[in-house]
Amino acid sequence: MSFRGNWNYPTSVTFGAGRISELADHCKSVGIERPLLVTDRGLANLPMVQSVLDANNASGVRTGLFADVQPNPVWENVAAGIDAYRSGDHDGVIAFGGGSPLDVAKSIAFMIPQTRPIWDFEDIGDNYKLAVSEGVAPVIAVPTTAGTGSEVGRGTVITNGETHTKKIIFHPTMMPIIALLDPELTVGMSPRMTAGTGMDALAHNIEAYSAPGYNPLAEGIAVEGTRLIKENLLDAYRDGKNLEARTHMLAAAAMGATAFQKGLGAVHALSHPVGALYDTHHGLTNAVFLPYVLTFNRAALETKIERLAAYIGLPESTFEAFIQWLLQLRSELEVPHTLKDFGVGNDKFELMARMAEVDPPASGNPVPVAYAELHRLYEYSYEGNLEF
Repeated sequence: MSFRGNWNYPTSVTFGAGRISELADHCKSVGIERPLLVTDRGLANLPMVQSVLDANNASGVRTGLFADVQPNPVWENVAAGIDAYRSGDHDGVIAFGGGSPLDVAKSIAFMIPQTRPIWDFEDIGDNYKLAVSEGVAPVIAVPTTAGTGSEVGRGTVITNGETHTKKIIFHPTMMPIIALLDPELTVGMSPRMTAGTGMDALAHNIEAYSAPGYNPLAEGIAVEGTRLIKENLLDAYRDGKNLEARTHMLAAAAMGATAFQKGLGAVHALSHPVGALYDTHHGLTNAVFLPYVLTFNRAALETKIERLAAYIGLPESTFEAFIQWLLQLRSELEVPHTLKDFGVGNDKFELMARMAEVDPPASGNPVPVAYAELHRLYEYSYEGNLEF
């Protein structure tokens, strides 16, 4: 291993219950007078969004609304948002909601000055250097789920509808200038959404911890993020009004996204084609693949997972104990154990393995993977086979 790395840590974070009341002041502090609030259709009809709009407008921050965002967002969502931004003469973006509206909001802000297609900025090599940095709209991010951590990230995931592939778009200017994390906004999440987003955060922390490369800062964050999820996800799932559990989960989600600058791996590489082709929830898809990928990677990870098992307080500090804890957690959250149980067929494995092979996170897996290994992982995840 080369003990070299480029490390960067998040933007300004405002954290705590009730702090959504500070949103208008934050807009003013960074010079945003006419923001476009980007959210999804479901949230747009909830009182929390109308309350934010009313509070901002009462404070002199004239705020528009854009909600044409689907669960696995496509370029057309971004393009419609750009049109809304320009036609409304907006000067900033409020990204409000779960991972999908946050990703669309950040993409809208990023694409305002661009002349190239968004796909030119896929997170491969130095593609980001092709972008125009001047004129990217400022973003204040307000998550309402505890999963993706997009509020502290420099990338987005957008589906190319023509090729049916998910693309990770990256640029440093995508980092929101302020992330406002208020756990009270997550209290309304359903048990299923709590499970899916929570497992997404767990996958981020575990894959970041597992990725090769030298970034001990990220590893430390990922380890503590995993502990917070272990101690709070089930409580948040069982009692949606448990504000303490919701608070810790919101922190853990941001920690996962902070940590995965170190890298992701085969869990995400396998999940992205499934989401693009079957429109599945990203966090639940990650949850299905997680134990299979960890078991596949055992030779490279066993010692690290033993340390992680000890830190999060498992009765035994072994790889087997960690996998059993993970399987039990998934069961209690009613996560499907196999792709078959998840409603994903086995007729597209060849296509999906080809897609996964070129997905950027595949290169971060601790055990090298190519078409054959990824196809095998799809097969084992479909059958429920953990005997690699």
